[in-house]
Amino acid sequence: MKGLELSVVIGASGIPLQFRVKRMVNGGYVGRDVRAVEAHIAELSREGVPAPPSVPMVFPVLSHNITAADRIEVIGNKTSGEAEFVLLLDADDVFVGVGSDHTDRELERESIVMSKQVCQNVVSPQVWKYADVEEGWDDLIIQSCVKPRGADEWILYQKAPLGTIISAGDLMSLVKRAIKDGGTDGLIIFSGTVPILTREMVFGSAFRAELIDARRDRKLLCEYRVIVLDYLEGY
Repeated sequence: MKGLELSVVIGASGIPLQFRVKRMVNGGYVGRDVRAVEAHIAELSREGVPAPPSVPMVFPVLSHNITAADRIEVIGNKTSGEAEFVLLLDADDVFVGVGSDHTDRELERESIVMSKQVCQNVVSPQVWKYADVEEGWDDLIIQSCVKPRGADEWILYQKAPLGTIISAGDLMSLVKRAIKDGGTDGLIIFSGTVPILTREMVFGSAFRAELIDARRDRKLLCEYRVIVLDYLEGY
């Protein structure tokens, strides 16, 4: 069973959290604007990515395939991150993090689900209590930056209020309805993402996701380097 060593931020303090990951679920196509979601599906279809079986969709991810580290390793040059809010369900507690559902974009053309298994999900080492941010949830801002390969500067990649995508409450309800045995203890849910601001996906050397709570002047940060395993001839 995968264990994550995290910290729950309460005020100016951080309380250690040992989170045991039993299950992990990713969401997708979670925009509240149905027409925008449909346009996104059509756009991906032109890139060879198959349409989802349902909208929104949820699917399982290997439970050990998550990290809060500052680097991940990937195979191939066409992988990229996605900024998402992350829900961590622990008995009666729900915590909120920010993370990245890093994806192999070449494999995504064959299978959305399989493309999520070959790269790690990354979550922020710090989390908040969901109860502390439930009020004003839609006003939280999620954004990401990416550092293109060979570049020194970050570029803004995504930015939107959480009010543009599925709410935490609706997402938890959706996932709970889909779980056959009802077990949610040790469950991590990645929300799905917001549109990119660049014309094309950027396959960068580093990725940063942030969840910003302007009301309380604080944010969560998930930042990592992307290490391409290219040290063998022929790969």
